[in-house]
Amino acid sequence: MPKILKLSPKALLTTTAAAGLAATMLVTGLPVQNNVAYAEAVRVEAPQAPGFADVVDAVSPAVVSVRVQREVTPVSNDDSRFNFDFGGRGFGDLPEDHPLKRFFREFGGQEDRQDRADRNNRRGNGDERRRLRPVSQGSGFFISEDGFVVTNSHVVGDGSAFTVITKDGVEHDAKLIGRDQRTDLAVLKVEPTEKFTYVALADDKQIRVGDWVVAVGNPFGLGGTVTAGIVSARGRDIGAGPYDDFIQVDAAVNRGNSGGPTFNLNGEVIGVNTAIFSPSGGNVGIAFAIPATTVRSVVDDLIESGAVARGWLGVRIQPVSADIAESLGLAEPQGALVSNSETDTPAAKAGIQAGDVITAVNGETVDDARDLAKKIGAFDPDTEVELTVWRAGKAETINVKLGTLPVEQALAANTPSEEIPEEELKPAFVDGLGIAVEPNSEGPGLVVAEVDNGSIAEERGMRAGDVIVAVNNSDVKSAADVAQVIDKAAKDGRKAALFQIQRDNQNSFIALPIDQG
Repeated sequence: MPKILKLSPKALLTTTAAAGLAATMLVTGLPVQNNVAYAEAVRVEAPQAPGFADVVDAVSPAVVSVRVQREVTPVSNDDSRFNFDFGGRGFGDLPEDHPLKRFFREFGGQEDRQDRADRNNRRGNGDERRRLRPVSQGSGFFISEDGFVVTNSHVVGDGSAFTVITKDGVEHDAKLIGRDQRTDLAVLKVEPTEKFTYVALADDKQIRVGDWVVAVGNPFGLGGTVTAGIVSARGRDIGAGPYDDFIQVDAAVNRGNSGGPTFNLNGEVIGVNTAIFSPSGGNVGIAFAIPATTVRSVVDDLIESGAVARGWLGVRIQPVSADIAESLGLAEPQGALVSNSETDTPAAKAGIQAGDVITAVNGETVDDARDLAKKIGAFDPDTEVELTVWRAGKAETINVKLGTLPVEQALAANTPSEEIPEEELKPAFVDGLGIAVEPNSEGPGLVVAEVDNGSIAEERGMRAGDVIVAVNNSDVKSAADVAQVIDKAAKDGRKAALFQIQRDNQNSFIALPIDQG
């Protein structure tokens, strides 16, 4: 009986594969190439986030580099040669074998006496060539096809020559149309040799925190560089000026990006990069841009007249703290407190006084001191506005015709008072406040002679040398006057008293809690 072989499945598979291979060889007469199949690489079909390439392609030709040069007179025009005085003898008077003479002859060249004399004669005749020296480089962007360029005021500085370099490397001479230091904006003009690609200003009021933005500029002189991020905050006040209202972004902005644009994803400029916060000097993700709304207003004025004309009230103002609001009987710490109404100004002529709180302009609520500055600055000079003022515990309406904001505002001067007998010029302590006061020999009010360490007055910022002009808008000439005003405020239910302080010819207000004294 024939012997039956039992094959395992593995052996059967191997045998079948071999039989198949042999069958193929018999049919074709050729050996078959046995290809090894590998598993495919891992690939994930994830949803793709929108990129920025289309935006960048569209806006990049409108972004430029701005190079600024200043005209300077060189101290010396001697081709970097040295001119020493050796004890009254010039270089040529040294002995021929002197080590210094041999050194300069070999490495620096010896200057002929006649050459030196000729050069000195040229100096005496004023024949000095003025040179242009590069002083800064920043960014900018075209806002019109005929060559108007927006950049920062601090980029152009006091330069005397300006060059605009486009994306393709072409250099164009530019002239300064105007600059506005208060908003740090400037406009340059390039004579058009072609129609320039330009970008539009967005309605930045539609920008929301969290929106994507793209910054394009010339950081560190590298040329067109693109960074992306989001809007981090709105309405930032960084102490740069009275009209601070910056958009904060986290896109990488570095030195050289100043004056460059920040775009939304529609390719519109939402702001002009102007400042960064950085302990190291480099990008840390906190950059500030001037909003497009401000840019539009300022640039229009600069193009039209070369300067920005703003309304002017003529007051010094400070914020209204919770303590100040309490001392004045205001329901909320809102508005702008007038610390000084300067003489011969629109405010003074209209009757605005120190201690008034301006709470509204033309019926629009004034949030704080910065808001008042922005509201007034938005009006043209000679515009008549209606101010709502909180005075002596009630609201009043005062009409003011605004003036023109001057470049420099004069400080209000003290008015000398009558001479005070020497025996009365002795410090007297005000009970409970931790201060000693004495009559002011140079004007009205009381001089703070001492401030106790750890007192509430010291904590709130009062210091020796300050002049207390008034307390709760009442004039004071003695410590007894101060105590009397405080007692009256306590009887009226007030929890704080408002001290008008003058320091370095500037007024401010400090609220001290009454229950402390």
